[in-house]
Amino acid sequence: MGSEQIRRWESGALAHAVTDPFGQGPLPWLRGSEHYFDDTGHVVPWYVDHAPPPGASSPGGRNHQRTTGPRVPTPRQTAGDPRTADDVHRQIKGFASTGAAAPGEAIDFHITVDPPQQFSVDIYRIGHYGGDGASKITTSPRLPGIVQPPPLTADRTVSCHHWWLSWRLQIPTYWSIGAYVAVLTTDDGYRSHIPFTVRDNHPADLLLLLPDITWQAYNLYPEDGHTGASLYHAWDEHGRLLGEAEAATTVSFDRPFAGAGLPLHVGHAYDFIRWAERYGYDLAYADARDLHAGRVDPIRYRGLVFPGHDEYWSTAMRRTVEVAREHGTSLVFLSANTMYWQAELGPSPSGVPDRLLTCRKRRGPGKPALWREVDRPEQELLGVQYAGRVPEAHPLVVRNADHWLWEATGAHEGDELEGMVAGEADRYFPRITLPEHEGRILLSHSPYRDTEGAIRHQETSLYRAPSGALVFAAGTFAWSPALDRPGHIDTRVQRATANLLDRICKRD
Repeated sequence: MGSEQIRRWESGALAHAVTDPFGQGPLPWLRGSEHYFDDTGHVVPWYVDHAPPPGASSPGGRNHQRTTGPRVPTPRQTAGDPRTADDVHRQIKGFASTGAAAPGEAIDFHITVDPPQQFSVDIYRIGHYGGDGASKITTSPRLPGIVQPPPLTADRTVSCHHWWLSWRLQIPTYWSIGAYVAVLTTDDGYRSHIPFTVRDNHPADLLLLLPDITWQAYNLYPEDGHTGASLYHAWDEHGRLLGEAEAATTVSFDRPFAGAGLPLHVGHAYDFIRWAERYGYDLAYADARDLHAGRVDPIRYRGLVFPGHDEYWSTAMRRTVEVAREHGTSLVFLSANTMYWQAELGPSPSGVPDRLLTCRKRRGPGKPALWREVDRPEQELLGVQYAGRVPEAHPLVVRNADHWLWEATGAHEGDELEGMVAGEADRYFPRITLPEHEGRILLSHSPYRDTEGAIRHQETSLYRAPSGALVFAAGTFAWSPALDRPGHIDTRVQRATANLLDRICKRD
């Protein structure tokens, strides 16, 4: 894109709600109303408090049992629409000291509040709670809010590692593992968010890996017209948003997410989580930096699930996943453009590991950063690889409909699954080596028009490694939203995903 100017709504926290219908995240009210319409036409808030049953003392065990009792909205939900904090006025913004922690460990929150006033932190766990997308777990005491110093910048790198500690969450040992969101609310009604993960080392059938490295690559905080930068964009001296050639090469995890505080594409992961917990799959949780740092042992699981847009991979991540596949652990990639850029992680200025993300892309001297140029192409692991963007949603065309993945879906050869090729797409590249396999099949072959109007094809891939591991690549952004996002649900995709996971978990 070079130094080409682009309009504000085409990038950043607000932009992807306009340009990418599958990048809105789990909170539609961030771009409008606090509520959305479900498939039956009823208005549904994203999260609803649950009154716990008498004697209940925890948010649920490892099996994520549903909370019973009446569904009562919080006072803030009924008193009027909350106001979303922004990066210009910084009414309330914050970040966590770590992306993931285990029960018994602590997470530190660094939060700025302007003007200074008290605030609270409500902790929600993402999941399936009687139809709701999350359940409130706990609330902090009223906390004193202060105006933290402005972000520090070096070249294009923005960091808030010098912010004072605002609140320490000691995670109780009885909390369920899973994906969590801290909801920050000021006394005058401004709201922001901080996502984090609670992980543990107990065995499970499936290990869900949240793509926090890719989330940070897209983070334009602060989206204020002069300071913020991501690996894609930065501002010039006139407040114009510039493209990749002027973007950051290093970004910091020590800063809030732009806008309302949730990453772009975070909804892809949350869509899968809600669906998988609804149907009782045995999940463990971790994030990409856990995989990079060796804090999880993927060989312990029947399968690894990558539920969302997972574009940036370190060398350690790829090697660990390849070893897991060689030991029989299956791999499930439910998006597209996976493992496209080779990224590096480094310590913060204070020495905390894995708080800086670097990807030099094509700028300056040195080696390139595309996996397919600097190392082995991603197809040698995935079975397909990134082909390009899909400016308008197209149908996914079923191929090899007699395969067990399509069993009981009702899909027939050549059927079109409306809107299922969207965002970005993968395909098989015949001139690139396939991974070693004992069986390999393409389960879709879908024409679409790219950004220049040329006809391209999307493909969904499945192969069996010599170890017996299955490796599935959806090849489209639309797969996870089709599992549990209102307006995008496709029962055939739900059944096909269940067929895959049941086979991996030995349910068949």
